[in-house]
Amino acid sequence: MDKSLHVVLIYVLSHLGLIFFMYPENIIASTSEGHWLAILLGVIIHFVVISVYMKGLSFFPNRNIIGIYSSVGKGTALFFLIPVLLYFLMVIIITVRAYSEIITIVFLSNTPLWAIMALLLFISTYIASCGLETIFRTGILLAILFLPLILFIFFVSFQNVDWRYAIPIDGNFQFIKKRDYLESFFAFSGGYLFLGFVQPFFSYNRKNVLIAAAVLIPFFFFSVYIPILTFGQATASTFFLPFVVAVDAININWLMFDRVTMFFIISLIAFVMLFLSLVSWKTIRIIEQFIPSIKPVYMLISLSVIIFLFCLSVPDWKDVEKLFWWNTILRFYVLIAIPISIYLIGIHSKRKNQHENI
Repeated sequence: MDKSLHVVLIYVLSHLGLIFFMYPENIIASTSEGHWLAILLGVIIHFVVISVYMKGLSFFPNRNIIGIYSSVGKGTALFFLIPVLLYFLMVIIITVRAYSEIITIVFLSNTPLWAIMALLLFISTYIASCGLETIFRTGILLAILFLPLILFIFFVSFQNVDWRYAIPIDGNFQFIKKRDYLESFFAFSGGYLFLGFVQPFFSYNRKNVLIAAAVLIPFFFFSVYIPILTFGQATASTFFLPFVVAVDAININWLMFDRVTMFFIISLIAFVMLFLSLVSWKTIRIIEQFIPSIKPVYMLISLSVIIFLFCLSVPDWKDVEKLFWWNTILRFYVLIAIPISIYLIGIHSKRKNQHENI
């Protein structure tokens, strides 16, 4: 069954939930000028990764990546899937803990952190337990409810920009060695792997996914440049959430609400919960491959409880940043090893089939 629209929407919403929060801060901190070069390099790597990944998947139209690795051998499946499993677990922990802290800072300062974490995990776990079809339907609903609002706020956020702050545009590649830039790839690595998990259930057009990736390019650029063009590099680099601060500076006289920031945050948190439910579903799919005797719903509940307890053990934001940095190795493993290995296995399988036909 072709679900190109569903896949594209999930792809876009997941990335939007990741772009506007920590990505601008990482890029702004990684270089003092020529931010476009840092963003462009990340976008190019993103396009190369998803192109190689989807090309490799096209050799196996009726298999997901779990089936692809398992067809080579159990050792191969363990070698590639265990790091992916660890990456997913780290992503869930970091996302729940970090975004709960952001919610507390922005507009729920009197709400206990544990309560916000429990709510995020409960909702995402429930959606994940209902299966992939429910996740896709939820994505359609969230797109209808919140995507117009996000687009409206995005365009209105140009209200206070001063284009002179874009100068100088000269750039160099010194940012590549910096920790902040390496951490910025969280926005690229988190949302594309699901393309290799949905194939047994739904098919999609690869060209549509590439178009969706192209649609996201302005959001990557302006999530960084709107704070810079509003406040300048020197001031924007001091903010914890630069784009959120830029949105908070918007003044719309004809709008009945004083702050649009709250609606912006709520919209993005809805996308993040969708992203969490998708990552949780993928995590359970991998665990189920190695421990088939336990029902998936029991795995999911147990996983959520363990993640919640782990999030409680993270005391403050400095420790969140440590987790973010420690996850860098797994992040680049997912970006490099998984697409290339799927592609090479696909090429080998194609040649093997050609020899057998001869």
